[in-house]
Amino acid sequence: MTRIVEVTDESGAIVAPDWFRKAEAVHRQLRTALPPDYEAKMKRVFAGGARMCVAVEGVDVTGVAVYRAYENTFYGKQLYVDDLVTDENRRSRGVGRALLGHLERKARETGLDSLTLDSGTQRLQAHKFYFREGMAVTSFHFLKKLK
Repeated sequence: MTRIVEVTDESGAIVAPDWFRKAEAVHRQLRTALPPDYEAKMKRVFAGGARMCVAVEGVDVTGVAVYRAYENTFYGKQLYVDDLVTDENRRSRGVGRALLGHLERKARETGLDSLTLDSGTQRLQAHKFYFREGMAVTSFHFLKKLK
């Protein structure tokens, strides 16, 4: 059975260090360019407002979500999902649904207006999943690299 564990508290401090360490391998399946010093990188991300939760089964991390709540002029108060990844060996077993459901409940409980995320154009399986979960494409995200 999948359960969701919050790895950070509301201030961004890591409160579940064992789960945090186990999350790295799964997180790197999505973010292959993360630097070798994962902990330092994630602490900077958490200091910028992000939080992390993990899906666990027994002693294994089966999924990772990095998210943040903020307000903008277009979506209002939102919970934005930076990263949502299920272990490649556990896909299509409800892990992503459990994580997304947890994030949606968290957003509703805190009075946010929406749950948003970006997904790479090449991630067709992820897009199918998000559509099944009731999400819609509402805009394009543009990027101009500066470095």
